[in-house]
Amino acid sequence: MTRTILDEVLGFHPNFIEHQLAHAVKDPNGRAYNRTAHLSERRKMMQQWETILTSSRLGPM
Repeated sequence: MTRTILDEVLGFHPNFIEHQLAHAVKDPNGRAYNRTAHLSERRKMMQQWETILTSSRLGPM
């Protein structure tokens, strides 16, 4: 549900969402890189997600 709302409702790029969900990367260097990839955009995305959760706006948007 979170991924769908972030993508389809809020319009965030799927790469930002996937990095935030921390999907596994086999290469140890890749994992280190992924922790900070798109950090600014991911922070904005999570702030919007927090607003949705705290305001109980999961109904009609």
